[in-house]
Amino acid sequence: MTDPTALPRHIYGIIGSPVSHSLSPLLHNTGFRRIGHPGVYFAWEIPTGVTARFFMAVHTLGIDGASVTIPHKEAALALADDATERARRIGAANTLIRQDDRILADNTDVDGFLLPLRNVPLGPGSTVLLLGAGGAARAVAVGLQERNVGTVVITSRSGETAPRLAEEFGFTACPWQDRGDVVPDLIVNTTPLGMTGAGVADTPYPADFMAGRQAIVYDTVYTPLRTRLIREAAAAGLATITGLDMFLGQGDRQFHLWTGRNLPEEAVRAVVRALYGPDDPDAAAYPWPPAGA
Repeated sequence: MTDPTALPRHIYGIIGSPVSHSLSPLLHNTGFRRIGHPGVYFAWEIPTGVTARFFMAVHTLGIDGASVTIPHKEAALALADDATERARRIGAANTLIRQDDRILADNTDVDGFLLPLRNVPLGPGSTVLLLGAGGAARAVAVGLQERNVGTVVITSRSGETAPRLAEEFGFTACPWQDRGDVVPDLIVNTTPLGMTGAGVADTPYPADFMAGRQAIVYDTVYTPLRTRLIREAAAAGLATITGLDMFLGQGDRQFHLWTGRNLPEEAVRAVVRALYGPDDPDAAAYPWPPAGA
């Protein structure tokens, strides 16, 4: 006979479209089992335009928390009963937390971005080159403000988005073709260039630009683990941070918000094995928590 105390008593999940590729269920369900948390985490395919119906289900079914991905991040922020200051500044929510009968919207992408930078001396004298000006770049921009970085230069392939984001955050914009003229301490890629798929051979920052640089190169792309940007930066002798750090960092913060505990290493290892296979030497050596640059 099944022990009723062992049955899930808390419901979580991720909403988005598409979500079939998401590794968040593997990450969180493995974590729940490891710490003995009586919860279960689902993947919910929610089409564009029906986010409000999901919020009705949150209240009706007593859903305790949710991760939010494209295309629902902005709508989730608007529909929540309350929101953190971070989520408001970013203009999007990637996390929902039940607080009694109210739903709080948060955004843990900032935590994910900052985690591997915790030992990096960024401050008023530092310069950051931010590649891209989309949703991920907004979370990075908030994180850089929180670290009180002195100079942030934003550039994007679209000629319009970077100046708008720079004006909003009090940063500087530069044309995409001039990004090699910036001398940064940290380079952050938030574009999809280099991601597994048609653009896997691309890079947002050619190797020629790295000559003589002392910058840290941070790629928010995590499939593959070592993008062309990361490989070429390492070959040039630059310190590197992979996108897996940010993905796991934001998931760790979500896990903590829902359970009061940090992600156990077993959950991290499950995701690393699923992404890269048990025989990948980089995956086998992946540190958790990330050591940082």
